[in-house]
Amino acid sequence: MTEFRIWAPKARKMSLCVDNREHRMSADKNGFWHIELKDLKNPILYSYKIDGRGPFPDPASRFQPDGVHGRSQIWQEAFAWHDQKWQAPPLKDAIIYELHTGTFSPQGTFTGIIEKLDHLLQLGVTHLELLPVAAFPGRRGWGYDGVALYAPHAAYGTPSDLKQLVDTCHQRGLAVILDVVYNHLGPDGNYLGLYGHYFSQRYHTPWGDAVNFDSAHSDQVREFVIDNALMWLKEFHFDGLRLDAVHAIFDFSATHILEELQEKVNLLSAETGRSYCLIAESSLNDPRILEEPDRGGYGLAAQWLDDFHHALHVMLTGEQQGYYVDFAGTADIDKCLEDYFICNGCYSTYRKRRHGRAAKHLSPERFIVSTQTHDQVGNRGNGERLCHLTSHYNCQIAAALMLLSPFVPMLFQGEEWAASTPFLYFTDHVDAALAKAVREGRRRDYAFLGKRVPDPQAATTFRRSLLKWSETNEDKPSEMIAWYKNLIKLRQKYLNEIRKMRCSFKPVRNCKNLYLYDAGQIKLLTNTGNKSVSFADFALARAQILLQNRPVTVDDDILTLLPGCAAVLLTD
Repeated sequence: MTEFRIWAPKARKMSLCVDNREHRMSADKNGFWHIELKDLKNPILYSYKIDGRGPFPDPASRFQPDGVHGRSQIWQEAFAWHDQKWQAPPLKDAIIYELHTGTFSPQGTFTGIIEKLDHLLQLGVTHLELLPVAAFPGRRGWGYDGVALYAPHAAYGTPSDLKQLVDTCHQRGLAVILDVVYNHLGPDGNYLGLYGHYFSQRYHTPWGDAVNFDSAHSDQVREFVIDNALMWLKEFHFDGLRLDAVHAIFDFSATHILEELQEKVNLLSAETGRSYCLIAESSLNDPRILEEPDRGGYGLAAQWLDDFHHALHVMLTGEQQGYYVDFAGTADIDKCLEDYFICNGCYSTYRKRRHGRAAKHLSPERFIVSTQTHDQVGNRGNGERLCHLTSHYNCQIAAALMLLSPFVPMLFQGEEWAASTPFLYFTDHVDAALAKAVREGRRRDYAFLGKRVPDPQAATTFRRSLLKWSETNEDKPSEMIAWYKNLIKLRQKYLNEIRKMRCSFKPVRNCKNLYLYDAGQIKLLTNTGNKSVSFADFALARAQILLQNRPVTVDDDILTLLPGCAAVLLTD
């Protein structure tokens, strides 16, 4: 006997379509409809009709083999897990690696990722972070316009393929974090609004209607989202979730949805004996996300600290358009190390108001930093990586500041070899009108560049974003990979020392473009300019050089750094 149950309070009549037949469903209380059938043919492919319209896929479908507009499939294949004794490495000690399933490997699948795990393990990665894998329209896309939140994207593989990826990672010692989107759903293939009150009329996001977390009928919506999060952790064994753009989650309930989600994850952890982490992406600069509930917070494990990226980007590229206008480069790197949030209640020129709140009472391991992410690369008109905007040596300086910081570092796929390929914005909308709107909107948004940006709907835009793994065997990329490996080894050895004190990033002897990152015994000298710089320092001249990307000349008490030089020193 197979039971079908669906929340559809908007419906006056519901029918289940399966095995080429329609079956009238019975209404239950609170807007639920149900039916039980026996002797169904495998695989069980089904859909629903609402008041005679449709058929439409199941909002909680576990698999959409024919795409988000097709029939749903009950996934019945049993999976044999081998990670019963698994415990994820602590997030505070993590080296996170953000990747997009479709462009990371030549296959663009979950199985394709498995074939590249040796590279990540040799690099020193401890946690993978997958961009969203919930089913979205077409075959290619970033995944942030997902509409079937419970179903892995069919072009990437089956639910069993995804479980195999997680299981293999655990057997190899890698934790896996999944990016999930609970602030909106994409427009193409989004049928949830036909069933129930999933979306709010009060609020709107830049990407579509906001999810209804605090209006009438929101109890079932909250349950739908929380159950989805728990499914990824419990059924797929993910070790954590990265919550996309929580600043676009609107909830004025007495218990915020993020706090409730964390409470349910804590209960799951007690049930399974495993630790899980919830990581927020937030532009609010609000410590409440990390504060414990007894202090009025939500209690999440960590959040992205984009201010670190922005300050570093301004220092190395000089760009100050858009939100970069709020950042001053080197001085703000020092402020970030001291206060975490650079905008911590001060005036924001970009927002034309005060922004943020102080967070320095929190510990640095609650913040995740990066030099590049899918957003910071892909939301540029031409998808340029940092290595396309500044020198090879400056990219090494950026990596050193990130990997020797007291924060938790996150790499973006390919940055460890300064990949030549961009990461462009690409879509595969099957709705012609939507495809046209996306294409024209992209051109309009980047008209200030003075040239056309790649067509997001074109297959060539997607193909240009595929990593070229053959590059890893070339001289310059191999040199960059070795730099990352050595920095990660130093981080693992000296992290406790780095976190013993408040680190700083200051000019050296008023020398232009020469800076000292001071983390106690560990120090990093950097020359971000295009000329050699010499200075006298008795202590630094006698320090042990642990790592350098260009030779540092020491003559008595005089140190000379070549342009782009980064040198890690161990002092007494």
